[in-house]
Amino acid sequence: MSAAHTRPTSTDTPPSRPSGFWRRCLKTPIGIQSIIAVGLGALIGSLAPSAGEQMKILGEVFLNLVQVVVLPLVFPLIVLGIARMESVKKVGRIAGKAILYFELVTTVILLIAVGLAKFTGIGKGAPVHGADAKDLDGLSQGIDFHELILHAVPRNIFAAFGEGNLLGAIVFALLVGVAMAAIGEKSEPFASVLESVAAVMFKVVGYVIRVAPLGVLGFISYDVAHYGFGNLRSLLGFIAVVYAGLAIVVGVLFPAIAAIYRIRYVELLKSIAGLAGIAFVTRSSESVLAPLMGKLEVFGVSRSTTSFVVPLGYSFNTDGSVLYQAAALVFLANAYGADTSLPALLLMVGVLVILSKGMAGVASASIVVLIAAGNSIGLPAEGIALLLGVDFIVDMARTGVNVIGNSLAAAVVDSSENRREAKRAGRDASHAPTAPEATAPQKGKAAAPQQETQKETVR
Repeated sequence: MSAAHTRPTSTDTPPSRPSGFWRRCLKTPIGIQSIIAVGLGALIGSLAPSAGEQMKILGEVFLNLVQVVVLPLVFPLIVLGIARMESVKKVGRIAGKAILYFELVTTVILLIAVGLAKFTGIGKGAPVHGADAKDLDGLSQGIDFHELILHAVPRNIFAAFGEGNLLGAIVFALLVGVAMAAIGEKSEPFASVLESVAAVMFKVVGYVIRVAPLGVLGFISYDVAHYGFGNLRSLLGFIAVVYAGLAIVVGVLFPAIAAIYRIRYVELLKSIAGLAGIAFVTRSSESVLAPLMGKLEVFGVSRSTTSFVVPLGYSFNTDGSVLYQAAALVFLANAYGADTSLPALLLMVGVLVILSKGMAGVASASIVVLIAAGNSIGLPAEGIALLLGVDFIVDMARTGVNVIGNSLAAAVVDSSENRREAKRAGRDASHAPTAPEATAPQKGKAAAPQQETQKETVR
């Protein structure tokens, strides 16, 4: 009886408050947690640089967690998406549309970047001669397209998985998906296994994304502590032009494309905003690859299109990166007094159109492409070292735009396929034979109105 009427005393309540507080903190949206982490990271990097550099391990652990789950998730999704397409012809059609879209949009973005950089005249008087070329040690001085092809067709798929070779995994998944579609029902047991793997990996991704704010804290602390803001004054114009160009792409070009294909662009941005924010602060688009495909599927893009176009776009549709590269080349050309006439600028665009498609699987891809493009048009690599001091600032923005661009690409390709299916369904309906039983009574009913109209015209 005494136990039944026992009430909690004042000493029983305090321990429950911290758990409730931490529970509320954990329920805070990931985006808000990441913003708080940015502020804390900036403070730590500024006030305690040595501690800030040590905190980079948090970011590296987060990226390792992401990368370890990317291929185990992307591979089954691509295989299942292709296996469940109507035919191999549809796979080729979607791939062709995606690559054509990538090329057209990339070229337009390059023209925007070159035009904006030329108009503003960035780079004139920049202290490129004081740049330290040692910062470029260890980076490739060019892109070997022979190696790129071998990278896309690995000799050992398990080694490709171990190296995180996304392009090689896509090619192998394409072959497996086509083979499953060819053998039909015999592939169903394997398809069930892949579905289970994908479901488990999606759950793991959910766990990993919860620790994203810790990764953000680690990266921002390290960036502020390691790079500081010493080069900001001399490169503010370059940073401003890159951000202005990215704003034009996201605010003008992408909405125009979305309007043409009747895509709800604002709603698309809202659905992926949190993931774009995580990519922004972690400077890694791979960190949101898996959840991005889930968000696009909820938005209305079919799984078969999403699972094929988005991973392909990560290798061939780096919208933000190509804008940065074009602006950087014009910056260096102005800094060294090189030719910036219209033919020279168009040559830059042509070189970047080719080289930017060789970025897949290349470490420090944007810098490598800059070095290769600079060499091809006669610009010394030493000047690129100056840009490394502010690379982390522009890298955040271009990574976020890469995520948005790939999301829009998947929506565009899916919208194009839906239009095609609707037109084909309309043609099939118009050519479908009408049943005689159904039309016989209709003709009798329709005869009277026709006779009445004829009488009215005679009168």
